[in-house]
Amino acid sequence: MDRKSILALVLISAIVIGWMIYMSVSVKPVPEQEKYKTELTDSTTTDTTKNLNNQDTQKDSTPVGSDSTLTLQNKSDLEKLTKFGPFASFAEGTRNLITVETELTKIQFLNKGASIKRFVLKNYKKWDKTPTQLINNKNGELFITFRTNQGQIIDTRDLYFTTDFNQGSVKLGPKDSLLIPFILQVDSDSRIIKNIVIYGSSYQFREDIILENMEEYIPQRGYKLVWENGLTPQEQNSVDESNSSYAEVSMNGDLDDLSADEDGVQESYTGLIDFAGVKSKYFTAAIIPSPYKSFDGTVDLSGKSLLHKNEGKTNVYTVEFRIPYDGGRSEKFFNIYVGPLDYKIAKEYGLQGLVDLGWKYGIRQIGEYFMLPIFNLIHKFIHNYGISIILFAILIKFLLYPLSIGQMRSAKKMKLVAPLVAEAREKYKDDMTKQQQETMKIYQQYGINPAGGCLPLLLQMPILYALWSVLRSAIELRQAPFLLWINDLSVPDTIINFGFSFMGIKSLSGLALLMGATMFIQQKQTITDPRQKAMVYVMPVMLTLLFNSLPSGLNLYYFTFNLVSILMQIYINKFSKYQPTLEELKKAPKKEGWLAKKMREAQEIAAKQGRTVPGQKKPAPQIGTKKVNQAKPKRKK
Repeated sequence: MDRKSILALVLISAIVIGWMIYMSVSVKPVPEQEKYKTELTDSTTTDTTKNLNNQDTQKDSTPVGSDSTLTLQNKSDLEKLTKFGPFASFAEGTRNLITVETELTKIQFLNKGASIKRFVLKNYKKWDKTPTQLINNKNGELFITFRTNQGQIIDTRDLYFTTDFNQGSVKLGPKDSLLIPFILQVDSDSRIIKNIVIYGSSYQFREDIILENMEEYIPQRGYKLVWENGLTPQEQNSVDESNSSYAEVSMNGDLDDLSADEDGVQESYTGLIDFAGVKSKYFTAAIIPSPYKSFDGTVDLSGKSLLHKNEGKTNVYTVEFRIPYDGGRSEKFFNIYVGPLDYKIAKEYGLQGLVDLGWKYGIRQIGEYFMLPIFNLIHKFIHNYGISIILFAILIKFLLYPLSIGQMRSAKKMKLVAPLVAEAREKYKDDMTKQQQETMKIYQQYGINPAGGCLPLLLQMPILYALWSVLRSAIELRQAPFLLWINDLSVPDTIINFGFSFMGIKSLSGLALLMGATMFIQQKQTITDPRQKAMVYVMPVMLTLLFNSLPSGLNLYYFTFNLVSILMQIYINKFSKYQPTLEELKKAPKKEGWLAKKMREAQEIAAKQGRTVPGQKKPAPQIGTKKVNQAKPKRKK
């Protein structure tokens, strides 16, 4: 094996080992009840959520029965006045929990803060088959914060709103809608109103924020509409889910995202905002100004990675809309989408850009307008997603046939001339320049383009990467069973669990092993260069370990794709009419390939300039050709 091959193997090994270490973190889930750290201080220390689902009302009260109790009560009132200023009287009240169920969701609203307490998606389950509940904040989501004229920082989740909606729970039909008004009446003329409108057949609801004569309490800098703490983790592998979670903002059609780290990150975006929100691997919560593109202002995104026991990780994000307020009556309208990142559903709300389909320049378009429509069309007739993937892989392979056939025929030609190339390399093993010249001469003599097998493969790479992006992000594969031991196509299919970790590997994937086996056979069919024989054994092992942590749906696709490639190569080698001999190749019309031409020109230039290529021995100086001055014989006197 030459130095280049050794260097390539070392680099590939380093990349694969690094990938395995990166992906080796434990997949133990993070409990939903875990208390996540946030930057905002929880001032609702008297709140209790233990019996939240079993009761609709709970009265905040302080027992009075002694002088010491009165003193404590007066002290508490003073603390509330200091903290909340003119809003201190709203820090106590009656808790009212309102549950609204539709055909798609089950939402709980709390009058304390006029916030969302729970948001359940009825058609989806968490990894452990419990309901998919997305609110990741025990104090509720979608609230308002502002600084008063006296300097107090107000979080409306600390304040009790009133509502005239008296029903504890209500169920909506597909065509129904419901308005729930929440009012904070600060004085006779000043108030904050949050009107929430829920629709019976939508993942989206509307929130109207109305301020009336609040200039005495809120200065001209305005207020913020906030979604805090991202979304509740839903997948067993918290690390993989966190690596696919972001805070997102779309400005005039251009989508940008923020990725969290352990130190915390923050970015501000100013301009015409289409929407902003948070997303996990399969779900999102997006705040969409209404009318669309009506918000010309600033949105703040922030995020932080939180590490947990067993090497788990979650990323939490906060989105803040800065909303100006100049006094009088102010109305702002927002549509709030909380739901799945299903491309078809997200597109209905203009959120299809949040579905990760690969790099937006070239790759995404292939997945969005080519791969997804074909995959969805197949699934209309075949309702098992595993079988759909197999048929999809076969179809893609045949669509790539014009590129693949050139690659396979080139491999067949290379195999025919391999003995001649090996003979030339052995003959000129001490002269790399001569060896390369003779090799190129053989290729030219038999009409072989050295890049004939590489170019079709390179042309296929964008398509294969787009396909990988589609299958990796498809929520349709989430918890979708196939056959035998494969019960979820969105996660690795484990057939052996070691019970310990070696280089980050704790288990083996059955489909990854099958994929590696087919790759080994494929390598044996195509690699003819003796110097690359080690790659036949090394690459399948490396890629098996790499694919061991990938979703089983992806491995099923690549296994099928490789298997079809093997069958096609067997057909080309044994049954195709194209069975050339060396003599036929030699007699066939020759057309010098671009790469061969450039290599020949480079060698000719090097030869003219007397240069050598790396690995070539410099010619030894010839002895006896240099004139030597000899002493003249002395004349006899």
